Amino acid sequence: MLRICLVVCGRGASKRFASSFSSESALPSNLLLPTNLVDPARLKRPPPLPDCSLPVLRTCDAVVPAHLTPVHTWVETLEKQDSEPLGVAHLHPDVFAVAPRLDILHMVERWQRAYKRISHAHTKVRSEVSGGGKKPWRQKGSGRARHGSIRSPIWRGGGVSHGPRGPTSYYYMLPMKVRVQGLKTALSSKMAQDYLHIVDSLNLPTPDPQYLLDLIKQKHWGESVLIVDVGEEFPENILQATANLKTVNIIPAIGLNVHSMLKHEAIVLTLQTIKFLEDKLLWHNQRYTPLYPYKLPYSDFP
Repeated sequence: MLRICLVVCGRGASKRFASSFSSESALPSNLLLPTNLVDPARLKRPPPLPDCSLPVLRTCDAVVPAHLTPVHTWVETLEKQDSEPLGVAHLHPDVFAVAPRLDILHMVERWQRAYKRISHAHTKVRSEVSGGGKKPWRQKGSGRARHGSIRSPIWRGGGVSHGPRGPTSYYYMLPMKVRVQGLKTALSSKMAQDYLHIVDSLNLPTPDPQYLLDLIKQKHWGESVLIVDVGEEFPENILQATANLKTVNIIPAIGLNVHSMLKHEAIVLTLQTIKFLEDKLLWHNQRYTPLYPYKLPYSDFP
C-alpha cells in the first residue's frame, strides 16, 4: 500500500513539475480572461521582434543589468490615423518590466485618496451647547435622579460625548521607495497589458476632437486615454481637442501618479517623457543618501 501511494504521488508531482515548464499558461483557468472578452483587433500587431527592420528611435540611456533585456515597443504618431509605426523604442526593464506588486499599488492608491481627505464632521460638547446653566432641581428630596445641567450628554438636546471634532485630516506619508515602486508597478502593468503606447510627439494636424476620438478608435487604445508629456506648455491643437473630452486627459510628466494611471485604460507617453521618467525613477535605485532630515528648500529629485 505504501508503494502504491508513493507511485501515485510521484506521478502527480512530476506532472505538476513538468507543466510548470510547458508552454501553457501558468495561471489557473479562473484567472484567465474569456476569449469572448478579448478584442481580436488589439491582437493584430504583436510586439516588435529584436531583428525588426524599422529604425530604433530610442535606446536606454541608463545601463541595463546583464540579466535583463530592454523592453521593445512600437513608436507611433498622432499625425495620421491609419499610419504604420515609425520605429521601435527600447525601454528600461527596471521601470517598465518590474514584478507586479498589487499590494504596493493598493498602498499607494489608499495613500493618494487619504492624504487629501479632510472630514468636517463636528459635534458640540456640553460646554458649547446653549442653556443648562442652572441646576434643574435640588440635589436631594425631590425623588428624582440628581442632575447638574440639562445639557449633559444623557439629556435630549444636550452635548455629545466622544463625537467627531472636525475638521480632521487623514494625511500620512508613505516612504519614498514605496511611492517610486508604485509608479514602476503601474507603468509595468500597463505595458504588460498592452495599454502603454509611445508616440513621437503630441502634434495633431487639426484641433477637431472628433479626429482624436477616431484616432483612438482606429488604434484600439481603449475607452479612456491619459496623455503624458514633458514640458509646461502643450501644443495648442491637442489642448483644444481634449478640452471638452471626458475620456481623454492630459497631464504633465512631473504630475504622473498611480491613481491617474489606474483611472484610465490606456497611457500615451512621448519619447521625451520616457527619458524623463527613467531618469527620475532610476535615480532612486542608486541613491545612498537619505532624503531625511528635511532641508529647505526640500526636493525629492536631483
